[in-house]
Amino acid sequence: MLDRVLSIVPNDVATKAARALIDFDWKAETRPFRETIYSILANNSGAISDIADLWFECALADRDPMAAERALVALGDNPSWNDNIVRLSRSFGEGLLARMMKDEARAHAAFTKARLEQEKVVQAQPGYGPALCVLGLIDAALGRKEEALQEGRRAIELVPMEKDSITASQMLVYFAIIAAWVGEKDTALQYLAANARSAGGYYVASYGALKLHPFWDPLRGDPRFEKLLQEAKKPVELK
Repeated sequence: MLDRVLSIVPNDVATKAARALIDFDWKAETRPFRETIYSILANNSGAISDIADLWFECALADRDPMAAERALVALGDNPSWNDNIVRLSRSFGEGLLARMMKDEARAHAAFTKARLEQEKVVQAQPGYGPALCVLGLIDAALGRKEEALQEGRRAIELVPMEKDSITASQMLVYFAIIAAWVGEKDTALQYLAANARSAGGYYVASYGALKLHPFWDPLRGDPRFEKLLQEAKKPVELK
């Protein structure tokens, strides 16, 4: 379908990026997306800001701090991560980059700034699950274990599966990340498995994301995670 779109608008940057991400999600390959990024930088560098968040995601997957830093510069003040309605601020992205570079002082400062920003979002949108979920991620990054788990669980409660299966699946996945980051591996695997059985399923946590994103590093090597990873690799049966 995306190839058909590109035959109509061959220079559309967002569609090019979406097409390259198919290989990321399906095969855990970042090369097509990197090639797309460098092609855009070479031929239409002004358009890179439109997909800088995806560039940042790819750089994280590649464990490439130089590319991640360039992507953050291209972002300006825009979110560093856009996953449907889960949006992580630039400050959060700076924290992820600093952690990748083993600079814990810089990471803590960036995550602290992100928390102050996200608290305002939560206050402005009380009862909104995705905003609370992001606050939980930030608290997990800051080592605020109990607050992070409480916020993540509340986010799940606020978005029932029967109301919105995709967003509800996202809440399960991000709570699994929260739990993994605070050392609750069993809980993380429980909720990640629950997502795999949900209606949103691997739309939210694709094979490529599970295989490559550093978010999941605390679970790597656990046979239960490796089993879920192999399940995510299988073709999804549409019903």
